[in-house]
Amino acid sequence: MSGPKPGLQLGLKVGRGAHAPAFLVMDVIAAANARAAGIAPGEPGILRMEVGQPGTGAPRGAAEAAARALRDGHPMGYTEAFGLRSLRERISRRYAEHYDTAVPAERIAVTVGASGAFPLAFLAAFDTGDRVAMAAPYYPPYANILTALGMVPQLLPCDASTRFQPTVAMLEALDPRPAGVIVASPCNPAGTMLTPEELGAIARWCHDHGVRLISDEIYHGLSYDMPEATAAAHSPSAIVVNSFSKYFSMTGWRIGWLVLPEDLVRPVERLAQNMFISAPHVAQIAAEAAMDCTEELEANRAAYRRSRDLLLRGLPEAGFDQIAAADGAFYIWADVGHLTNDSPGFCSRMLAEAGIAATPGVDFDPERGARFLRFSYCGPEADMAEAPGRLRRWLQG
Repeated sequence: MSGPKPGLQLGLKVGRGAHAPAFLVMDVIAAANARAAGIAPGEPGILRMEVGQPGTGAPRGAAEAAARALRDGHPMGYTEAFGLRSLRERISRRYAEHYDTAVPAERIAVTVGASGAFPLAFLAAFDTGDRVAMAAPYYPPYANILTALGMVPQLLPCDASTRFQPTVAMLEALDPRPAGVIVASPCNPAGTMLTPEELGAIARWCHDHGVRLISDEIYHGLSYDMPEATAAAHSPSAIVVNSFSKYFSMTGWRIGWLVLPEDLVRPVERLAQNMFISAPHVAQIAAEAAMDCTEELEANRAAYRRSRDLLLRGLPEAGFDQIAAADGAFYIWADVGHLTNDSPGFCSRMLAEAGIAATPGVDFDPERGARFLRFSYCGPEADMAEAPGRLRRWLQG
């Protein structure tokens, strides 16, 4: 006797979210894992330059705080929807110390990573059909989450002339005006930053024109040549997204935060109560401790800087000589149009033949990404030092 047929054969409805595009870097990770599994002992390994995940783990103080809480029988139940009060106060103190900006703990929401923060922000700020502008190239889940929620991503094609960042002039040219704007500084995939003056100008334009600004600041702490600025210092209506995944090296702990304007505090809290209840309790304890692990975290940042500098010297010598300004984060955005117009195929061959995993640009810019790829340099320094030589030998055959 046959079982039930799949829903599509029964004519059942499939929701909008079921059609969200794939996040292709995850496919690259799977391919690199499979390739690594087939390498015999003694053969060169795979250099992992595809994923934006720090090679270091959580700071020692964070791991020890979590272990101590578990050992002492700390009850790991639900917290308030916006998180532990002590963690929110510690985040508030970071804004005072790092940005000289007052952000009350009452306007801070601890979230299930930045990935959990974006749906909360989008649902609270926008309605179905609203247009939300962002630079292209962009972090794919921005557009994919918006689309799944019934909103409309509005792409602003950017290039090296604006450091792959949007400008006020681009926003002024939009007709009709969007309901929102997303900026990221440092940005993924290009690693470029807005100057404090540029961020301030965009924030003021958005506030003055009734456009909700969402500022992705998850790579703050990882900047090398330019000062960091927060949109919270420039606009009372902006939403700020941040995370413990990158600078604090806690990707798998799934912990992030939002800085909210007054009018969205209660709406986001209601959404968070229903959608997530709270971020993981143990992760919140670890995150609070991580904020005082400055020496270890700054040592990680120094290692990223060294890797970045090695690649900025070595990649042009290997043939990758059209590179975006790598101001922050841990990415290099390379124009490979002189080598290929098929970045997915190019990355597949690079993995198979050179043993280097990188992410094709089409993940970040479907229209122009076939001539770009992204290298991540948050892996071991020795691997980053080896990469240019491997690439040079591969390309020169």
